[in-house]
Amino acid sequence: MEPPKVQSEGGLNVTLTIRLLMHGKEVGSIIGKKGETVKKMREESGARINISEGNCPERIVTITGPTDTIFKAFAMIAYKFEEDIINSMSNSPATSKPPVTLRLVVPASQCGSLIGKGGSKIKEMRESTGAQVQVAGDMLPNSTERAVTISGTPEAIIQCVKQICVVMLESPPKGATIPYRPKPTSTPVIFSGGQAYTIQGQYAVPHPDQLTKLHQLVMQQTPFTPLGQTTPAFPGLEASPPASTHELTIPNDLIGCIIGRQGTKINEIRQMSGAQIKIANAMEGSSERQITITGTPANISLAQYLINARFRDVTAMWNDPAAMTTS
Repeated sequence: MEPPKVQSEGGLNVTLTIRLLMHGKEVGSIIGKKGETVKKMREESGARINISEGNCPERIVTITGPTDTIFKAFAMIAYKFEEDIINSMSNSPATSKPPVTLRLVVPASQCGSLIGKGGSKIKEMRESTGAQVQVAGDMLPNSTERAVTISGTPEAIIQCVKQICVVMLESPPKGATIPYRPKPTSTPVIFSGGQAYTIQGQYAVPHPDQLTKLHQLVMQQTPFTPLGQTTPAFPGLEASPPASTHELTIPNDLIGCIIGRQGTKINEIRQMSGAQIKIANAMEGSSERQITITGTPANISLAQYLINARFRDVTAMWNDPAAMTTS
């Protein structure tokens, strides 16, 4: 049977489901105070908008309905994100407005059609809508889905989503799809000052009490270890591991995003990780800067995690779209 054709303006009343991957902060913006924003989006667009449960750094937002209602819902989300960007810029020195970015979750079996032969389809989408489109090379963990990132003005994003919907309707997924389900963060637990923390997004969050109690128990047990036995009472949970040093090299043009305005970002990373972080002065003729991180292995891994998270946020916008696109 011939799959349904759909006009680029969503002329056919075809029901479709689109899944979006969002960070916690973005989800909070979509839900709004007491759920008012998402309620308004549901009412005005006519689309079903569901948000996955769970205390995860990432959440799935599912939009279902006839294509025209999906486009309305996407328009409302894109304009809301633009509003958030404008609000965040009011107290920032940046002069150029960053683009709105949405991440779709698409079955890998449909990504070939989105990219097209030799990248022809994705190139056509970029040129005709003005939006940047990237298809991730790897599948999302424990799934057969890939992330498709769209960046640009709200208008460009809406046009791009329309074209993606057309492709998805004309090339249905092949075989069974294992959907991506974000997992609660599985970052190691960091112990500091008798309190346990886990990392959620870019923040250290106090961990449930039982782990703190376990840590306190370890702290109490350690002095009673029999003489000559260096292994702590609970293997792998040392009370105070020895300090060590780790070095990173960072390109000069990215060092600013790690330091932040008047050092705010680097100080935040220092505070959250508990590590000492020193940034060497720029060397003449070198395009890189040396960063030295000193502390316990847990402090160092947390500092590295936070630096990498900062990188991902910034480089995602700068990345050459073609670099991430694979068939």
